[in-house]
Amino acid sequence: MFIVANRVTVAEPFQEIFEQRFRSRAGQIDQQPGFVRMQVLKPVKPEMHYVVLTSWVNRQAFDDWVGSDDFKRAHANPMPKEAFIGESAIEMHEVIVSADATS
Repeated sequence: MFIVANRVTVAEPFQEIFEQRFRSRAGQIDQQPGFVRMQVLKPVKPEMHYVVLTSWVNRQAFDDWVGSDDFKRAHANPMPKEAFIGESAIEMHEVIVSADATS
């Protein structure tokens, strides 16, 4: 599995808008081949960053999504620059161990 973490610090006046954009996102990432899940993590402390995690079956599935028309639509109307504090950071990881709770 391939995990992408996008770390974004959002200015307080824009946080609700940022969250709402994910709740009603334009792109249908859910329909992309190889997509596993998306999680948007809200920071507990206001000065911390949001983390947007996407999980994919492999790197190629993620790369295909980034090159898709859906990706372009989802990122066509960005929030204003003043909505963000500092630079965002994108991290990419291959999963080597995974554990889930048993039912």
